[in-house]
Amino acid sequence: MTERWTVLSVLRWTAEYLKEKGIDSPRLDAELLIGDALNKDRVGLYLCYDQPLQPQELTKIRQLVARRAKREPLQYIVGHTEFWSLPFKVAPGVLIPRGDTEILVEEALRLLEDNTTSQQPVLDVGTGSGAIAVALAHSCPDLQVEAVDLQPEALAQAQANAELNGVAERLSFRQQDMAVLSGGPYRLVVSNPPYIREDEMDGLMPEVREHEPAVALQAGSDGLDCYRLLCEQALNLLIPGGWLLVEVGAGQADDVAALMVRHGLPETFQREDYNGIVRVVGGQAPAHTDKES
Repeated sequence: MTERWTVLSVLRWTAEYLKEKGIDSPRLDAELLIGDALNKDRVGLYLCYDQPLQPQELTKIRQLVARRAKREPLQYIVGHTEFWSLPFKVAPGVLIPRGDTEILVEEALRLLEDNTTSQQPVLDVGTGSGAIAVALAHSCPDLQVEAVDLQPEALAQAQANAELNGVAERLSFRQQDMAVLSGGPYRLVVSNPPYIREDEMDGLMPEVREHEPAVALQAGSDGLDCYRLLCEQALNLLIPGGWLLVEVGAGQADDVAALMVRHGLPETFQREDYNGIVRVVGGQAPAHTDKES
């Protein structure tokens, strides 16, 4: 007799299978994968636990679960994620937005609120999926944001996410190398740059190491290459009193703050995430230039 698979029985089996494969959140991932296959959200799944599944539905679920069991990121499998309570499309080749980066957005909004007199735009360096730029524009209805990235596929995805969230008319995207930034002046330059050391790459989770773009992760032997580039150019990009604001990896905050001071941003601050890890460093340009003094 053929076993009768319902939504609940498949969900239980999938969660246990993913747990055996080392997935950190097997139940949640099982719910999201099965929901994607059945075109239902998590609430929809709960409402149809006793529903028997058709062969074609089981086949689709098996295909998705097999990909996740091989440690392909869930977000790439379903093609979307959430950041700042907004929907974002994601695809291989572009870094997946993470909740830790919402701390960077919080600090950026605080700095923008403290300086409402300037109408200069904001620059997002290494925009990737556009998560930071879109979140800022969505939160500030009058804000103009320029976003740059070296990778064309990232810019295309960022543009799509700006359109998805209704802020495309206030965002502009261009291909540009972080080493030769131009434009402005800006009241805020914000970035979540690559910051993983070369010797740390092999120790990353398989989802990250084997699937996400290394160019968006790795930053030299000490993980500080991109911060050097940003700090070296900051004064040429910022208005007097403007801010450079960056996300940092664990243990990097003091080194990044020192780089900011060394390159003419004397006022710095650090912000911890909700796990007590310093996640954001900001540096402010002098309020007056030498010519104005």
